[in-house]
Amino acid sequence: MAHNLDIDGQVIKETITALEQQLLEFYVYPDIAIEMCKALRNLQFEGSGMGTADFCEVITKQLQLISKDRHLHMSFKLAEDKPTLNEELRKQELAFDNYGFYKVERLQGNIGYLDLHALAPPELAGETAVSAMNFLANTSGMIIDLRQCGGWSPYMVTFLSSYLLSETPVHLNDFYWRYADVTQSFWSTPYVSGKRFGPHKPVFVLTSKQTFSASEEFAYDLQAIERATVVGEITGGGAHPGEVHRLNHYFEVFIPKGRAINPVTKSNWEGTGVIPDIEVSQEQAFDIAYDRILEIVREREKAAH
Repeated sequence: MAHNLDIDGQVIKETITALEQQLLEFYVYPDIAIEMCKALRNLQFEGSGMGTADFCEVITKQLQLISKDRHLHMSFKLAEDKPTLNEELRKQELAFDNYGFYKVERLQGNIGYLDLHALAPPELAGETAVSAMNFLANTSGMIIDLRQCGGWSPYMVTFLSSYLLSETPVHLNDFYWRYADVTQSFWSTPYVSGKRFGPHKPVFVLTSKQTFSASEEFAYDLQAIERATVVGEITGGGAHPGEVHRLNHYFEVFIPKGRAINPVTKSNWEGTGVIPDIEVSQEQAFDIAYDRILEIVREREKAAH
């Protein structure tokens, strides 16, 4: 597939018109959607033959300049002739990547380590997640590494968080969906498959500038209920979930359609990122978290004896 096709003025005009319609109907903040549409109409495109990659860059830059929303972006992707076949290939790729569960390990001192590179939905990654959490259930403390995690599914956030809490459901997060005018609540579950890690053993979460979206929610939720200590860098700052909308044969746009509302803070991490409890570079994060969690575990072991 070509990655930078030339498009003419008519395609540009049709794409901007379609984009405006989608923004006005779905973008989480309608007043900002109006501002973005005004800016789009003022853009000047000289002649024809503009590359699709350049066009996407110009549009995305303009949208993010006004909205300050890193989730919002337009991309070039030709409409698929065989979407079912491509969906199957996508599932195979996800399985090859172990659904984002990059590494699960028991470290010296009986410390569990979970390295996540994606938070795939439970309907895809549920079995893998159960296996990982059951492997870690008997460790004395856990480090969850989100430094290379770009997010994905809030349902996996709830799924994993449930293992770190008791059977009593905990209100973790809400999403307000502007287009439907409804609020969706996320609670930990009273049942998990296998054994819980439980609510009392220490948990440390590692973050970086690359930690984004649902992985930020994971860190933010656990921090807000004082279930985890966050160590690392301030995260990317994306708290507006959404979905991809097809504009025409050439382009699609990811439109944030909702916003997170944490039940504890009554706010979210949009624009600000998750602020670590211990702010250090991502290169230092693991060593500092490992030293701290070992210290906590050893102190508890001494107290128990």
